[in-house]
Amino acid sequence: MFQPGAIIEESLLNNLKSIASRIRENVVKMISEAGSGHLGASLSVVDILVVLYFLKIKHDPRNPLWSERDRVILSKGHAAPALYAVLAECGYFPASLLSSLRRIDGFLQGHPEAYIPGVDMVSGSLGQGLSVANGMALSFRLNGKSCRVYVIMGDGELNEGQVWEAALTASHLMLDNITVIIDRNGFQQEGSTEDVKRLEPLGEKWRAFGWHVVEIDGHDLNQIVAALNEAELTKGCPTVVIAHTIKGFQPR
Repeated sequence: MFQPGAIIEESLLNNLKSIASRIRENVVKMISEAGSGHLGASLSVVDILVVLYFLKIKHDPRNPLWSERDRVILSKGHAAPALYAVLAECGYFPASLLSSLRRIDGFLQGHPEAYIPGVDMVSGSLGQGLSVANGMALSFRLNGKSCRVYVIMGDGELNEGQVWEAALTASHLMLDNITVIIDRNGFQQEGSTEDVKRLEPLGEKWRAFGWHVVEIDGHDLNQIVAALNEAELTKGCPTVVIAHTIKGFQPR
């Protein structure tokens, strides 16, 4: 397991933790008011999304289609409430719209939609995010752009064969501007990931496909930042961050 020291200045770290706490509160409220939604899957990715949107990626909520922005693909689209709460916190749309989750004709539906400011891919059908990311990353390279693509996947999603086809493609094309972040919470709809279709040794599988692999505690903000920094410095191959998380995580 990756064990970096403290790399985020304390006041910034406390601010990020406060943001993450508000995001979690909004996620719980949204799903409670809607009466349905994927609460556990949403809460396990909050810290990852907070680090991306409030510390790492290039983006502009005032200009959501800015061509020089980094792209974030929530391939595990059922965790949309977490993404929506983060986008509202950033200012992409008013926080009052969070209460429209899953309502008929509501602004926010159960999975990300392209009309929502800040959403870079319509997702929901699992296994497709990395394929789309490959096209984006290759386009950026061909056009001389420094944009990066981040793909957030669920571990149950790795049952999909398309993921591994796309992983092989990204490695073959040496798309080092792609970072995959796996929300390794150990559960999927039918139960434990290891009971449904064993994934371990997961890191070795990705290495065999030609990827640089980093394993972290997915709720440790310092570790998330350090892993993403390492991904940026890794050249000649894409990076996968296996973020060990807890489904439904709520810090004490």
